Amino acid sequence: MTPTSILSPVFALALWTGCVLILIPLARFRASWRRQIVVDDFKYGESTAVPPEVSIPNRNYMNLLELPVLFYVVCLIIVVTGGASPAMLNTAWAFVALRVVHSLIHLTYNRVMHRFAAFLASNMALLLLWVLAGMRVFAG
Repeated sequence: MTPTSILSPVFALALWTGCVLILIPLARFRASWRRQIVVDDFKYGESTAVPPEVSIPNRNYMNLLELPVLFYVVCLIIVVTGGASPAMLNTAWAFVALRVVHSLIHLTYNRVMHRFAAFLASNMALLLLWVLAGMRVFAG
């Protein structure tokens, strides 16, 4: 394992975020062609006229830019302080996998309790990653 091994899950999550980003204009163009929306529906964000199937990819993308910021930060801290242990690397991959699961649930059948379970599990993985990184930083 190299000192930068922890960057593999970072790049994987960034790639997934980019894939979700691509879904936003696809959903919007499709809805525009079907005359479900007009340009002014996005003048101040998304109006209430925007159908859920159009707003969900955008909401999921925003989810991928909120909590994962803490993931990116802790991974950089891990690189700067000497690289990841196997436990850190496995926890980082678990976080990424759980965020992908959360997205897939959100973007497909969108059952709230299933999505919540994936969200909660990913939060726990992120918390564990911070604890492991903190132990590395403060234990010397």
